[in-house]
Amino acid sequence: MQQVGAQSFATAQAVDPRHLPVPLSRPARRALVRINHTWVLHRQLIMRGIGAVFALLLAVGAFEARDAMVQAGVTGFRFVQGEFAQAGFGIEAIHISGQTLTDDKDVITLLTLGAGNSTLTFDAQKAQARLQWLAAVKSATVRKVYPNQIIVDIVEKTPVLRWRIGDTTWLVDEQGTKIGTDVASYTELPLVIGEGAGDDAVAMVRILARHPTLQNELAALSRIGDRRWDLIYRNGLRIQLPEQGVAQALDRLEMYQRDYALLDRDVTEIDMRVQGFVTLKPGELAAAQVAETNKPHKAKGSSEYETAAEKKADGTTGTH
Repeated sequence: MQQVGAQSFATAQAVDPRHLPVPLSRPARRALVRINHTWVLHRQLIMRGIGAVFALLLAVGAFEARDAMVQAGVTGFRFVQGEFAQAGFGIEAIHISGQTLTDDKDVITLLTLGAGNSTLTFDAQKAQARLQWLAAVKSATVRKVYPNQIIVDIVEKTPVLRWRIGDTTWLVDEQGTKIGTDVASYTELPLVIGEGAGDDAVAMVRILARHPTLQNELAALSRIGDRRWDLIYRNGLRIQLPEQGVAQALDRLEMYQRDYALLDRDVTEIDMRVQGFVTLKPGELAAAQVAETNKPHKAKGSSEYETAAEKKADGTTGTH
């Protein structure tokens, strides 16, 4: 055993044991080591979790304060609008051109939707896009004229026919879409009636346009059973067209009109539903003429001559 010399004790210092540190117990030390390891290995995940909790707290706070924030925004917007209006940039006039089927009130409503009352904050492109919602509008141009005017130029769709549904007559464009109600300036357009007429009316009107002779005094095109068409004329004539081969039937009908003036005759109905056959229903005058023509002719020695002989015997005269 090595002995400690007197020299070692010469440098020793007196220590109060109460000032010495107390070592951690083994379980506490292990927990501290585990926490340290967890932080080193999963530091990014822990930071993300803390960030998510912080963001959630912010969202909850913003939700609770939403009413105050919205009110503050509205107040600020109104203040800015008022300042612009007082500076001479308030919208004072809206000039609209090109509209016939479109109601001015509908145009103004879409123009001013969320736009405020200042030309500086008015979004012309968004207003122009909103005008496309109107059924009769094909295209539109919206311009701001400073300091206080909005100019709107509208191009409307072109109606090609009228479609009567109940008590309302609609104007229909070339796509078969209803774009407005009938006005006096469109009475020259073909009129179609009947359920389901709008689906095939455009195609039928295009076919009929090849035969201007057949359009004279045409009152309406009637859709029958959503299968075929009848032509109705102002003089009461009805022409029943077939389900298939309508173009060929109209070609034959135009030929009959050209060669025989068939549509001008005393006929109330022309039935062309069966291919290769045309059936006519005569009017009153034509029916009487046909009946007279079909009377049987009386031969000599018949009762007509016997009646004449009896009259002569009675002292009367007659000529034959």
